Amino acid sequence: MAGPSGFDVAKRDRFLGKVIGDLSGTFVTAMSVIGDRLGLFNALSSSGPVTAEEFAELAGIDRRYSEEWLAAMSHGGYLEYNSDVQQFWLPPEHVPALAEESGPYFVGGIHQQIPGLVGKLEPVMDAFRNGGGVSQSEYGSDHWEGLERLTASWYENLLIQEWIPSAAGVYSKLEQGADFADVGCGSGWALIKLAQAFPRSRFVGYDVYQPSIERARANAVSVGVGDRVTFKTFDVAPGIPERFDVISTFDVIHDLVDPVGTMRSIRRALKPGGSYLLLEMNCSDSLEENHGPIGAMMMGVSVLYCMTVSLADQGAGLGAYGMPPAKVEELGTEAGFSTIERLVDDNPFSALYELRS
Repeated sequence: MAGPSGFDVAKRDRFLGKVIGDLSGTFVTAMSVIGDRLGLFNALSSSGPVTAEEFAELAGIDRRYSEEWLAAMSHGGYLEYNSDVQQFWLPPEHVPALAEESGPYFVGGIHQQIPGLVGKLEPVMDAFRNGGGVSQSEYGSDHWEGLERLTASWYENLLIQEWIPSAAGVYSKLEQGADFADVGCGSGWALIKLAQAFPRSRFVGYDVYQPSIERARANAVSVGVGDRVTFKTFDVAPGIPERFDVISTFDVIHDLVDPVGTMRSIRRALKPGGSYLLLEMNCSDSLEENHGPIGAMMMGVSVLYCMTVSLADQGAGLGAYGMPPAKVEELGTEAGFSTIERLVDDNPFSALYELRS
């Protein structure tokens, strides 16, 4: 009900409730970071109901912290509790999100990223005041290892099963033997999965961040595909020295300093009839259509990473939601592509496009 000056008291109370809910979620997420880091969710997923004392022994943690953490996660709705026997357990329906590494619903990678992202609040706030941004090299292992775990879910569950088959002709080219490049390859798991699935094809990964390339090389050797996957520290924006049947960017373009220049270099490096597979965040051209929990989360990630790493080098600063369909069309056309087709858009996070000359 509105007050005498038109002030809506009920609206105030509803908003206060939302703020409290968001604050609660923040602290539950902090407890989830601990649970992921210390393997507590994994321990619960295989233990069945346990008391705090039993869990402390099982997980190898201090009993007092066991009591407090279990209570916090129970209050937050992550665990269930039986007061009669004072036991806690992780419901089986919660296991996929919290304890199934590389599964289609696993969020542990995001939990691992959070300390690294939030740890950049001070330099990001400095950029708010003075412009510029925070460079990639300033983010630590929590961010990069968390990102690797997050994207592993994509490459394990979507890449071969959905993304590659959705592009007409790409699957058959890879089966017959094709040259495939991944720009912004990170730790290399997309190409490693492709190399395992398509042994007749050859793969090259490019990334400007040397630590990621070193990790990618080690990953390829560890699974036995180092002979068919090459990783190079290289900025493709000025041009790519090799030619390929297929080139991909998986959740990369919106982070770049020079998105159009990179897309133009990709077009020039494609062989006749080649395909560029562009994966970006699934978002709308209209800001209001992106409202909701996913949109709010992605804008936070954008401020703390996606936008700022581009602006750190005076780049375009597109941000996490900087490539909606109209922008993909605009930049693709500017880069010289004549055909731009949206292939996959039913995923709440990702949309896949195929671009051809």
